[in-house]
Order: sequence, then structure tokens, then C-alpha cells
Amino acid sequence: MQPFTERVIEIIKAIPEGKVMTYGQIAREAGSPRAARQVVRALHSMSKKHRLPWHRVINTKGQIAIQDDESYHEQLFSLESEGVEIGLNGIIDLEKYQYHPSED
Repeated sequence: MQPFTERVIEIIKAIPEGKVMTYGQIAREAGSPRAARQVVRALHSMSKKHRLPWHRVINTKGQIAIQDDESYHEQLFSLESEGVEIGLNGIIDLEKYQYHPSED
């Protein structure tokens, strides 16, 4: 596994319950600011194997990016069960719920 991918996995595992991070934010934290799509690929291919809290990763607009209806609702319900409020048009308030590892 590449060092970037290892770091992405570590970062995603560290997102606390009730918080979210964006794909681009994770890419920046992992050392490659322009690699948001690689974060998507890592989530898609490694979530089950590494038991990643994939539902805590959203797009930069604060929205669930998954297009598949079943997976979208699974992510929505998972976030809501952790106390994350989903606003109008499925938008999550990043000021309230975004996790910033560097602030820990």
C-alpha cells in the first residue's frame, strides 16, 4: 500500500462519531491536496477491509456525494444516528460538524 493511501486510512479511522471530513480535506491532511479523487477510490475499495467509517466523508459543499439511492440513505441514516443534522437539500453544516485533526 502506498504511503498516501495508508495516511488516508489513518485519517478516516480517526474521524470521531458525529463529525465529518471532506474528500479534499482528507487529501490535504494526507499530504496531497489535489488528490480528492484518490480518497474516493480508497474509500470505495478499502472501507470494508479496514472497517472505515466511510459515512463520515462528504463533499466540499457539505453534501453526501453518493449517487446510489440505497447507499445515499445508508450514509444519511448513519450520520443522523450519530447526531449529525442534515439540513435542507441534504446539506451538513461544516462549521458545526467538520472535524479538524490539527485542532486536537
